[in-house]
Amino acid sequence: MSYFVIYDGNCNLCVTLVQMLETLDGGQLFRYIPMQDEQRLSQWAITPSNCELGMILLDANAPERRWQGSAAAEEIGKLLPNGSIFVDTYRALPGVKWVCDRIYEQVRDNRYTIFGKRSSTYVSDKC
Repeated sequence: MSYFVIYDGNCNLCVTLVQMLETLDGGQLFRYIPMQDEQRLSQWAITPSNCELGMILLDANAPERRWQGSAAAEEIGKLLPNGSIFVDTYRALPGVKWVCDRIYEQVRDNRYTIFGKRSSTYVSDKC
């Protein structure tokens, strides 16, 4: 199986997290596409307005299977070695998922203000 992580290539936080994931995964499971690559995303009918709701994880073998926002972050976590243990524990704690979903939304909506915006779009070499 392989997955596409669609991220904001202009967001300092997003790029840092993608670079960490690149290191953890080593190009084994994930490929990365910046949301600014509209031409590439159009093959899956993903538009810039779709991307405004947060990062997207797309199953490369079944593109109709996709997760977005905090659900994408959770699914990425589950796919990493031993990640299910942490994601399942996080989901089992009452109220934690709801709080983290709200935090994700706030960070998503204010990411440039909080973390800054890159002067050029980061394109992974694992795309």
